[in-house]
Amino acid sequence: MTTQAELIAAVAKDAGVSQADAGRVLDAIVKNIHKSLTAGGDVRISNLGVFDTAARAAREGRNPATGATIKIAASKAVRFRVSKPLKDAVNK
Repeated sequence: MTTQAELIAAVAKDAGVSQADAGRVLDAIVKNIHKSLTAGGDVRISNLGVFDTAARAAREGRNPATGATIKIAASKAVRFRVSKPLKDAVNK
C-alpha cells in the first residue's frame, strides 16, 4: 500500500518539484474531483479511469444482530471504473 505521503514524495521526485508543491497539486486534484462528483458530473483521467456516481434505491435490509427488518434510505455511491490500459498493465 502506498500512503499519501509516499505518493507525494514520488510525484515530487518524478516531476522535479518540491514535496510542498506536489502536496498542493494533489490536494487541488482531490478537491476538484470532489467538486465535480458533488455537482453530479464525472471525472475522466486518461490511462487511469473514470470517477462517477451511481444512485442506490431505497431498500429493506436486516439488522444482523437482531434479525429485525430496517429501511435503508436511497443514496448515491461513488464508483471508479478502471481504464483498459491500466487494467492490462496490472494483469501482465
